[in-house]
Amino acid sequence: MLDCHVLLSQPWENWLTDSLSQLRSANLLRTLRPVVPTLNAVEVVVPGEVLWPWLAEGGVVPAVSASAPDATGGGVLKLFSLNDYLGLSTHPAVCQAAAHAALLYGSGPRSSALVGGHTHAHRELECALAALKGAQDALLFPTGFAANLAAVSALACDAGAVVFSDELNHASIIDGARLAGRAGAAVHVYRHNDLAHLERLLVACPPGRRRLVVTDSLFSMDGDFADLQGLAELRQKHGFLLAIDEAHATLVCGERGGGAAESAGVADQVDLHIGTLSKAAGAHGGFVACRADMRSLLVTRGRAGVFSTALPAPVVAAATAALRVAAEEPWRRQHLWRLVERLGAGLGVRAASPIVPLVIGGEAAALAASAALLARGFHVPAIRPPTVAAGTSRLRISLSAAHTCADAVQNLTPFLTTQLA
Repeated sequence: MLDCHVLLSQPWENWLTDSLSQLRSANLLRTLRPVVPTLNAVEVVVPGEVLWPWLAEGGVVPAVSASAPDATGGGVLKLFSLNDYLGLSTHPAVCQAAAHAALLYGSGPRSSALVGGHTHAHRELECALAALKGAQDALLFPTGFAANLAAVSALACDAGAVVFSDELNHASIIDGARLAGRAGAAVHVYRHNDLAHLERLLVACPPGRRRLVVTDSLFSMDGDFADLQGLAELRQKHGFLLAIDEAHATLVCGERGGGAAESAGVADQVDLHIGTLSKAAGAHGGFVACRADMRSLLVTRGRAGVFSTALPAPVVAAATAALRVAAEEPWRRQHLWRLVERLGAGLGVRAASPIVPLVIGGEAAALAASAALLARGFHVPAIRPPTVAAGTSRLRISLSAAHTCADAVQNLTPFLTTQLA
């Protein structure tokens, strides 16, 4: 990198220095670590100059390398940290679809969807997503974050709206609710999965207000599910709009991969199915599946989509191919859930989903456990504040259909058991 140190005005220099110092002293300053992907969806190559400082951060003396060390002293890591739940990101059909679209249409969309970036390929993907979710229509967004941000802020856009949000919802929902609050909407946060608390808030809401209840369906840090059947019953009773973020459940849950709402038998009670294409679909982008008239509103008022460049054609083609492969190869989802069951049994914990958290407690202990696993060739990340509450730092295991039973049970479990002893 070039040494282009630009001097800032003194207030900015002071603020930047102080902010970085505070983050560093609180052990909250994060680092990006360049890795080399492979065509195995759950393996990466890590150069030695990246691996050794990474190990040292967790207090591991670099005396051993990860499995299959390369010539630079790095190694190959088996990933238990990604969200490629079906292993589709490297599937030949998905890769070929992306490559073919790039050759036909180029790498970029050239404009926003409204101006001219919305193609027949985009519309085909939207229709496929609507069918998957059992919805009337769907709208693509550049990311899942943008989809949540746009949906919540566009619907709760004035003082006539009230938002009710689970306390453990994803940051994109929280930020959408903050925007709604700035626009005049009231925002209430209910205790995690506490529907009695939610109902008390609903009952206290003034009559005639437009009420929006929004929740993750599968919570990303705890691996537990929202009580969607209970929410559907409350919806019938209180008449609110129900939006669920199916980011971690789409293609993972349900007989067809329609998500947690399909699995719970309440897909027809959900008004907005929000999701991402960057997890089980192995591609990129976000979407909202909903009524056609709701889509029309989001096309016009969903600012996170209106003012963003459309998804590139290769990404759209990859996502469409991934949906097709997921439907044609249901064994992937079935294998994934077998891994969940076997890992839970091996660790003696209740594993409810492909996200299996092992709460350690303190930050230093979680970082040390993660580094010890890293030294053995397993990337199991330590999740710590502010992502999770103080005192609940944890190892977060993410399973994929690309893992074998040997990966998840025979190889990883003994080392995890040692770290938890």
